[in-house]
Amino acid sequence: MYNSDTPLQAELPSSKQLMKSTVLAVIAAIVLLFTVVLPAEYGIDPTGVGKMLRLTEMGQVKQQLAEEAAADAAGLLANDTPTSETPDIDDVAEQAMDTTLTDTAVANGQWRDEIPFTLTPGEGLEIKMKMAAGDKTEYSWVVTGGDVNFDTHGDAPGKAISYEKGRGVAADEGVLEAAFTGNHGWFWRNRGQSDVQVVLRTRGDYSTIKTM
Repeated sequence: MYNSDTPLQAELPSSKQLMKSTVLAVIAAIVLLFTVVLPAEYGIDPTGVGKMLRLTEMGQVKQQLAEEAAADAAGLLANDTPTSETPDIDDVAEQAMDTTLTDTAVANGQWRDEIPFTLTPGEGLEIKMKMAAGDKTEYSWVVTGGDVNFDTHGDAPGKAISYEKGRGVAADEGVLEAAFTGNHGWFWRNRGQSDVQVVLRTRGDYSTIKTM
């Protein structure tokens, strides 16, 4: 039976070589942090490399949409707090709008619902459909007068999903398939300096569609 020879002392890496390898690894990690991680995740680009690789824009979109989602969630929680037994005027108006949205249809029958709305600078709006798991809805929305940031997502008690996000987009279309039973739809925000008009068209498997 043959046993391999024990490595000679000269063949083992020296303390100096190990230190050099460690320093190089740390430097590489720092370079990746400043050129890839910070631009792609946080929109911070101290070197300018992230902009060349189009990572900075992606990071800025992530941060902006995260801030908007947090602000909207806080607003929804505040609005959910009951204040009295008397029906709120805003609730009555919202119910009337919901009925209008649900009953709206394109005259030629191509789309089940067509919902036009206007966003002033800084204004956001969320529209969602009530869908069962696996339901599919075709959609198309177009912006006139500018572009918007958007987040296509869904939620239900204890569940949440983001299907797609975008920044500075003037139109989008496709098929939204519900990952679970709940509310699924879009949130738009106008970050421009002037009003924009948006038209959302939908058809498919959903029971209701309304502003949230």
